Amino acid sequence: MTEPHRHASHPAIATRLKRAEGHLRRVVAMIEEGQPCLDLATQLHAVERAVAEAKRALIHDHIDHCLSDGHGHDMAEIKALTKLL
Repeated sequence: MTEPHRHASHPAIATRLKRAEGHLRRVVAMIEEGQPCLDLATQLHAVERAVAEAKRALIHDHIDHCLSDGHGHDMAEIKALTKLL
C-alpha cells in the first residue's frame, strides 16, 4: 500500500477550497432566490478565481517539492503540471 501524497500546503489549500465551496453554495441560493444576473456573474467569477488560485498554489507547491526533494520526478510530469496553470 502506498503512503498518502501530502504536502505541507495541502491543509491550507483544502481550507481555501472549502471556503470556495461555501461561496458556491451561496451562489446557488442566490439563483434560487432570483438575484440579478450581474450579481450572480460577479459571485461566480469570485468562486472561479478562488478555485483557480487554489489550483495554482497546489501546482506551484508540487513543482517546488519535485525540484527540491531529490526524488527524481521526471520533467514530463512537471511539464504536464505547468499546462494546467
